[in-house]
Amino acid sequence: MSITVNSITKQFGKQVALNSVTFQVPQGQVVGLLGPNGAGKSTLMKIITGYLTPDSGSALVNGVDINSPAYDFRRDIGYLPEHNPLYTDMYVKEYLLWVAGIYRLGKNARKRVLEIIDITGIGHEQNKKIGSLSKGYRQRVGLAQALIHNPSVLILDEPTSGLDPNQIVEIRNLIAAVGQNKTVILSTHIMQEVEAICGRIIIINKGSIVADGPASEIKALTSSSVQNVVVEFLEAPSVELLQSIENVSNVNQLTATTFLVSSSSNTDIRPTIFNFAKNNNLTLLTLQQKVLNLEDVFQNLTLTEPNNR
Repeated sequence: MSITVNSITKQFGKQVALNSVTFQVPQGQVVGLLGPNGAGKSTLMKIITGYLTPDSGSALVNGVDINSPAYDFRRDIGYLPEHNPLYTDMYVKEYLLWVAGIYRLGKNARKRVLEIIDITGIGHEQNKKIGSLSKGYRQRVGLAQALIHNPSVLILDEPTSGLDPNQIVEIRNLIAAVGQNKTVILSTHIMQEVEAICGRIIIINKGSIVADGPASEIKALTSSSVQNVVVEFLEAPSVELLQSIENVSNVNQLTATTFLVSSSSNTDIRPTIFNFAKNNNLTLLTLQQKVLNLEDVFQNLTLTEPNNR
């Protein structure tokens, strides 16, 4: 296993950031780490990369405990934090040569810098100051420094945060390309990004893992047990009135007259809703079964209390 996390717990004061988190990532797998703000994603990444120490539990990279003094595991890890810490007064190529020196690449440093400049597509920017670059190119420089020592594990925390749609696609394609031969943990809030490049998804909520598996399995977690029906009326009934319908477990108001009605019943609730509208003199405009996408499932899993699956 490239990454092994065993029962990691981390607490800041009275706030539990991670609660006995356990998972393994085999070599060559790209994993999307999802969760709402404050779920513990960044804390987990900082522990794996050695920037934070867990209160209990352990993390291993390529079989080596991150707290072991016998081996510098950081040589096996490339890390791009959420807030890309670049020296804006340095030139791009100068900065990458400096990073190569930190990793003691020696006589291979200049050759590796030229390779990584080509891989990350920053050739036209290599003689510019980092401070003059767009955010998209700064992210490319951040990826370049994370990759320069050719690590087997890549940890990326919100690598496309704040980028425009074109820049997101460019960085996404770059991650997909470099991730073919590396183990990658990618934290993001962009569901399309996860589905496009991640073979596996881990969803974390309030410090606990609430789902772990391929995207197809994650989608099935709630869609197999919960019916979701989009209902639109000409009038505007109250949420409380809709919640009184038999077998309805939850109602989300989408617009003044449109609602997402959920039920855990095995029986199709659309006839019941139809009869409800008829009995209450409501004009029914739409009654449509909704197929859950990854974003829907994410909301269902993270708007409830974690159950340590």
